[in-house]
Amino acid sequence: MADYDGVFFDIGGVLLDLPSVRTGYVTFLERFAAEQGIDDTDRLVADWRDALGSYFSGREGTTYRTARPGYQRALDEAVGREVPEEEWFPLFAATTLESVQPADGAEEVVSTLAETGHYLGVISDIDTWEAERILGKFGVLRHVDHVTTSEEVGRTKPDPAMFETALGKAPDALAPTRSLYVGDRYDHDMRGGSRAGFVTVAHGGSAAERAATDPDDAVDHVVADLRGLLDLAGARR
Repeated sequence: MADYDGVFFDIGGVLLDLPSVRTGYVTFLERFAAEQGIDDTDRLVADWRDALGSYFSGREGTTYRTARPGYQRALDEAVGREVPEEEWFPLFAATTLESVQPADGAEEVVSTLAETGHYLGVISDIDTWEAERILGKFGVLRHVDHVTTSEEVGRTKPDPAMFETALGKAPDALAPTRSLYVGDRYDHDMRGGSRAGFVTVAHGGSAAERAATDPDDAVDHVVADLRGLLDLAGARR
């Protein structure tokens, strides 16, 4: 019998390599600038980042703000005009998907856990369309039983609704205490997962950085290499 019956993952920083996301944004803006005849690419990138950051930081509490309108608003502000969607979104979608890369070990870990019969879920603060195309590119989506996104729920982690929705999709027999939740952010993932009853696993980011002090006693395990999750979950082939 497996040590745990289910494993739930965050996407960014766990299954998805975050630097590759940032590279994709910059590449998109460089290509857009070339198409539009914009010379100061560095200024365009800086203004876009500032505007996008302001958009996301402007949300109230855990209310989710979908990313696509944020990308539109950030580009409009950076360029200084309203840019029709057909002028930017196809390039954005193609460039960012081309750039994103899986985190080290992600494909191996997910496919192995699927082979050993673990229930697999995703709980992520992301738009649904982005989650599906990223996980699809990595060959991970076909192994996952359910994906729960903030766009779907309307909230971000650590809001209990995110974890309750994910558990509601799982079989009734799957208890959070028999499930691992892997994340990279202490406040969102470790606190949220722990309060929902999951056995939490810190992997990188603030989750791993704060695991030693762990003021809320929210971190149950730490894995530096995602492959360490296989032994922890009891994924023995």
